[in-house]
Amino acid sequence: MALLARVAVPLTLASTVLVFSHSAEASKDNDTLVFASDSEPENISPYHTGLREGVVLGRLAWDTLIYRDPRSGQYQPMLATDWSWEDSTHLLIHLRRGVTFHNGDGFSADDVVFTFNYILSPESKAVSRQNTDWMDHVEKVDDYSVRIVLKKPFPAAFEYLAGPTPIFPARYFKQVGLEGFSKAPVGTGPYVITKVISGQGVHLQRNDHYFADSPIPKPAISKIEFVVIPDADTRIAQLMTGAVDWIWRVPSDQAESMQAMPNLTVTGGETMRIGYLAMDSQGTSAADSPFKDLRVRQAVDYAINREGMAKELVRGGSRALYAPCYPSQFGCDLNAAVQYAYDPEKARSLLQLAGYADGFDTEIYAYRDRDLVEAVIGDLRKVGIRARLHFETFAALRNDQRAGKVPLAFQSWGSGAINDVSAIISAFFKGGADDIAKDADLLNWLSTADTSMDDKVRQENYRKAIQRITEQAYWAPLVTYSTNYAFSSDLNFTAYPDELPRFYEASWK
Repeated sequence: MALLARVAVPLTLASTVLVFSHSAEASKDNDTLVFASDSEPENISPYHTGLREGVVLGRLAWDTLIYRDPRSGQYQPMLATDWSWEDSTHLLIHLRRGVTFHNGDGFSADDVVFTFNYILSPESKAVSRQNTDWMDHVEKVDDYSVRIVLKKPFPAAFEYLAGPTPIFPARYFKQVGLEGFSKAPVGTGPYVITKVISGQGVHLQRNDHYFADSPIPKPAISKIEFVVIPDADTRIAQLMTGAVDWIWRVPSDQAESMQAMPNLTVTGGETMRIGYLAMDSQGTSAADSPFKDLRVRQAVDYAINREGMAKELVRGGSRALYAPCYPSQFGCDLNAAVQYAYDPEKARSLLQLAGYADGFDTEIYAYRDRDLVEAVIGDLRKVGIRARLHFETFAALRNDQRAGKVPLAFQSWGSGAINDVSAIISAFFKGGADDIAKDADLLNWLSTADTSMDDKVRQENYRKAIQRITEQAYWAPLVTYSTNYAFSSDLNFTAYPDELPRFYEASWK
């Protein structure tokens, strides 16, 4: 594997870097937690971004009907007080009284009905439609009761209602529309978004009127600022100077060197995020695309040194991965996946059989983790696949892939912290906008698995899907991710495997 040499940020950089400009200085003295990341959501609405930073902000500003405790995994009432199945496709939900949105509007059934029916409509242009497309519609029973009508039985319904399905204020959203909402968003969550600055970040203020019976605590920290700092070394230097309080995705070698710094705390571990290569098996990027040939796709699988990537680059508990899902997710049968051992000779042989004895040129698209992508490029070059990096934003890559322009892509997916393979395999192989395989058998198996109330039936059909995806090498799963967090030693912060920093739990020491 061609490992990209990394140089730890020297301590002197902290004293010479120009501090990123934002309105508040990070410190417990002014009770402002500043966290930095490399990417900016294309829209602050949680339904209109697939970026993890958007998910994090969404959990701070909005609430869902149900809450899943990250420690116990138990479902608890949030905006809903209780729920019951009337039959396999009708879910009756009673709602909490006395909750208000950040703008003072009262929360009621009208908001739930509007949110889901709007997101289900084509006009919403929601980017993660799989999170709600199991619903047919939602109807109002009374002011504090709603009925969710499902298209078919969906055993993972509670997992989704506790995840990427926040509730919007109906009256306000209708008044300002999506564009206005993205500039001045309103939720019921523990923090109020007070400012959205395009290209720079987001300001949040503690919601002092947050409802007392919420399963999450009233925040201890009064203000949060999210700042966008694309360069990794600059983020680290900003942390070292005290310009920011918290960063993540710190490369493992740099995380190790930072552990010796008395003013910082460094922690990390494996997360639910996985990395993978997606290949253009349908030839939409070019009529003569090499990736239309199964042997070429299998050659890519054999060319990648997954173990080296996990142990030498990602580290922190990362594992080589051969299945297109995270191991703990329901239905993720690791034994069903074809395991392509690292074998460059086998890869070259398959390329020769496919008519590419001299290899070929291609582009590889990516939006993050440049060091991992460079390692993949190095492995591919060893077997004759000369890949040129096309680096762009997440939104641009998603749009290019949906338009059929991408021959090969390095991507990652965290499943929205949903511990069910429907959040990844069905999201990408069930005929939706992100399905680049268009495999009719997969569509049938996944439709059965997603809707059966029999766990054995679900597991068997997911097993078939995993076997087909890996046999046909539509994806080349690579590794599980680990995430390193580095933050001020003045901060109490707990990391979770779902890669969702819960800043409402954070406090100053």
